[in-house]
This record gives sequence, structure tokens and C-alpha cells, in this order.
Amino acid sequence: MRSVPFGPTESHVPNIVAGMMRIADKTDAEIRALYTSARDVGIDFFDHADLYGFNHPGGGLHLCERRFSSALRLSTAEREQITLQTKTGIVAEEWHYDSSYDHIVASVEQSLRALGTDYIDVLLIHRPDALVEPHEVARAFDDLESAGKVRAFGVSNHTPRQIELLKSAVGQPIVANQLQLSITHAPTVAQGLASNMAAEPDSATLDGGGIIDYCRLNTITVQAWSPFQKGFQDGVFLDSNDYPKLNNALDHLAAKYDVTPTAIATAWITRHPAAMQVILGTTTPQRMKDAAEGSNIPLSRAEWYSLIQAAGHPVP
Repeated sequence: MRSVPFGPTESHVPNIVAGMMRIADKTDAEIRALYTSARDVGIDFFDHADLYGFNHPGGGLHLCERRFSSALRLSTAEREQITLQTKTGIVAEEWHYDSSYDHIVASVEQSLRALGTDYIDVLLIHRPDALVEPHEVARAFDDLESAGKVRAFGVSNHTPRQIELLKSAVGQPIVANQLQLSITHAPTVAQGLASNMAAEPDSATLDGGGIIDYCRLNTITVQAWSPFQKGFQDGVFLDSNDYPKLNNALDHLAAKYDVTPTAIATAWITRHPAAMQVILGTTTPQRMKDAAEGSNIPLSRAEWYSLIQAAGHPVP
């Protein structure tokens, strides 16, 4: 498992992350098996959010955090071996965003109880809040850090200007920005390739202007979520009839490197020099292992570009 620098900190983290978004309906044994499969391949970074599990029957906020804790019952020593990341800022009923001081602090307190831990390693603001008051976010971060309840802070789905707005008040470094990215859903990469091609949809500036380049310049770790999704909640591109050319290319490279197409799809992201982390959403131990094999596959430039072209993105 290849490790990458984590933001501007001195620590390194695995470039594959186990996302816990879909464990609400899993048994204790299934959650333990998923956790064990992650640890066996070198993944010790686990991604949560207060929202995960909110729509599960009989669930509610913090459900996946509670399931993770109750299924694993980690000892203090084992807790210290892993990184727990969680997110806040989305309110399920009525659906809206809230990055106020009171909401951030209350959510963290509930996450601490749900996860059965004294501290959260990384806290992300889940979605940009149009009503954000940066000084409130800064006060929440300061109080949580000084109390030892959160050790590092970041964002998710934020544009360069939204991050700059937060940084106008927040004193802590923004260590990560979690963004949707896959070979097929790649506007953050593809727009740079087609930036001066007016007739190409990929040339449209959709993310506030070069978010991946911005993160590289500002030493912010990009975390790629939904790495196998066609688009936003459209299903996966692996074995999809919608992407025959891409799947042929994935199969060809999988045979060359003696791995699965899942590993190659993962490697397309980990090959990028931004040193990204890939957030897996799988609840299948074997898929976890397959993806982990893409952690350090040395795709050539030609192979990397062949995949983005096979996905339908122009390389002029």
C-alpha cells in the first residue's frame, strides 16, 4: 500500500481509504470482515459522516458511525493505529447545509459518542454552505482543537474560492478536500485538457477554476469519492454497456498488470501526481482487496491518457 503526504502535515496516509457510507444494514460480522480486509491490505484510514445511514429504516444521523463502533469495539491501542475521518454540515430534515458554530460542535460531540472515541483525527465540512460565516467555522475549529476533540480539519466538495473564504478566518491548515472523481466523471481533470476548446463540454469551468491544481499548490490532499461511478448516482462504469470502449481498455491493462479492472480504475486516480487518496464505498471485502492492488500500479502516461480517452473525454 503506497502512502502519500497528508496535507501540509508531516504524516503520511494510505492512498486508499475505506469509506463507511453503506454499512448501516450490515451485520457485526460483515462489518468486521470489511474492516479486517482493509487492515490486511494496509488500509488504516476510515471515512465517515454524521449523515451516513440517515435514510436507513429505523436509523438516523450518526448511524454508520454507531454501527462501526459497536461492531468493532476497538481497544484503545487499536484505535490509535487507525485514522478516523468524519464529516458534518448536511442537515437531513429539512434538507439544508449548516456550518454554524453550534451545529459543527454539536455534531462532533455526537460523532465522538457514536464512534466511541475521545478524538476524531480529521473533520471535514461536508458541503459548501452558501450562508457560511467563516469566523464561526474558525471558532468551532479552534474550540474543538484546543479541547483535543479534533486533530485536523478539511473540506469536501469545495471550490478554490470557497476554501479561500474559509481560510480568511480559519487558522488551521485545510488538510484535505474530498471531491467526486472517476475516469468517467472527471471534470476537475478533463477541463484542463480541453480548456481552450470552445466546442467541447469538457472546457467548461465547473469547479471554480482548477481545483486539483489549487489543492496541489496549497498542499491540500485530494480525496476522490465515487471512484467507479459513471456520474452522480448513475451506477458504476465497470462492466457497463454504456462504456464498452473503456471496459475493453480496462480489461487489456488488467491482463497486462495481472490485476482486476477495479485495480486499474483505482490506479488511474492514484497515478495522478497530485498524490490523491481514493475513497472506496464498497462493502465487499474482495472488492476492497481488488481496489487496493491499484495503489501503486505504475501506469504509463500513454496508458493513463488512453483510459480517459476511452471514457469519452477528448484529448485534443
